[in-house]
Order: sequence, then structure tokens, then C-alpha cells
Amino acid sequence: RNVSQDKLQSILCSLRKHCSIPALPFSKLMKTVGKPLSKLIINPITLGEKLKNKRLELGLLQIDIVKIIGVCEDSITLWENDRNEPSIMYYPKIIQFLVYMPFDVDSSTLGGQIKLYRYLHGLSQEDLALKLEVNESTAFHYENNNHKPSPKTLKKFKFLG
Repeated sequence: RNVSQDKLQSILCSLRKHCSIPALPFSKLMKTVGKPLSKLIINPITLGEKLKNKRLELGLLQIDIVKIIGVCEDSITLWENDRNEPSIMYYPKIIQFLVYMPFDVDSSTLGGQIKLYRYLHGLSQEDLALKLEVNESTAFHYENNNHKPSPKTLKKFKFLG
């Protein structure tokens, strides 16, 4: 009687003890397959969407961005999924990676220029206040155009000339 090839293979396999051993166990051939790339987001709004789009445009994986920005892969995942925001200390590297300013900053005002300076240098308002030798509240008011810095304080801003 005729036994199909699959049936025959099944019978032979059940008679052998090591049927799960690959035919070429000495082969070192391995292939790593990454996840398929997602589609680009049209008109990205959030920082996470902008980061994800740039990564996908460049054909990079999240692990590649880890090396560029200097954070763990979980951080990139959280940012891209808008579940967390990066600390300001990472803004300079993010801006460098994106090759544009992803934040709304009105640099036509003194307050906007101060905010832009902070973002480009990765400074919190507290860090900026320390550099300017003023309290954090004063730095906040400078940034929001509520108070104008004194001429002495203005000289500390190298970007204003």
C-alpha cells in the first residue's frame, strides 16, 4: 500500500530518538530579523511623533537612537508612544538628531530667546537661574516676558551679544 511522504516521515521520526535535531547542527548560520518599520505619521505634532518619523525616515531602529541620544531603549519607546517626555538635558541631542527645533519657541521676544538658549543647551530653569545668579522664579519670569533682565544679567547671555 502507498504511504504518503508526510506519513512516512512521521513514522520514521517516531522510531528515532533525536528527530528534533537540525540536519546541520554544526552550521553557524543565523539570521536576525527586525520588526517591520511602521508607517510615517502625517503632520506629527508631539515630540514623540517627530522622533519616530525621523527614525523611520532614516531607516533606523530604536536601539540606533539609543546610541545617538544616550538613553535606554525604554526611554525611546516611551517618548515615541507619547507616554513620557524627555528631560531637558536630552534636548540638545534630540534637536541635533531631528536637525530642526521641534518645540514652539517665539524667538522674536527676549523671553523666547532665553527659552531657546535653555533648550539648545539642555538647561532647566533652575540651571539657567544658577548661571544667571538669580532665583528660579526670576528666570521663569524672564522667559515669560514678565520681567526684563538687568543690563548686568543680559551680559551673561552670550547669545544676545
